[in-house]
Amino acid sequence: MNSYDSRTAALKAARERDSQDKRRRVLEVLESLQRSGTRITFARVAKEAGVSNWLAYSPGLREPIEAARRHQEEHGIEACVDAVPPQSRVSNASLKTDLALAQQQIKELREERDRLRERLRLQLGAELDRTGSSALTARVDELSRENTALIREIQQTQADNRALRATIENLEDDLTAARQSLRKMMRST
Repeated sequence: MNSYDSRTAALKAARERDSQDKRRRVLEVLESLQRSGTRITFARVAKEAGVSNWLAYSPGLREPIEAARRHQEEHGIEACVDAVPPQSRVSNASLKTDLALAQQQIKELREERDRLRERLRLQLGAELDRTGSSALTARVDELSRENTALIREIQQTQADNRALRATIENLEDDLTAARQSLRKMMRST
């Protein structure tokens, strides 16, 4: 074995050790996340193991990560209290206060909505009273006349369209006949 081959073999061995070390770290991090109850994702495992995302998705590592994720989903495992940073934790008293404030705000918004609905109802009623039924009846009659005129116009346009289509078909037949006649005359000369 020459020096080139020995260096190549040494590099391959170092690369293999590095690869095994990364895979071992991924599995250790996965086990640690499972014990702590932290939500498992491919990105989190890769980040905490200090490896690239594609390695977490590689065969041999993908399967245990997917199995751990399925296990968490099936058993409804939430993150344990220790997995939540202290600055993110909220006390029960704080949650109760937030709930009470939200309920009060909902009550006030419902009352405001009801007041606005009543004002709108009264305003629309007043507008109808000012307009009067005779003006509304006149407007309905006007719209009915316009609708009837439009229906007649549509019917006339459809009739014109049918007549034009028939004319086009006749002209196409005449053109075909003229072409055939011209071909015959050209062949006979």
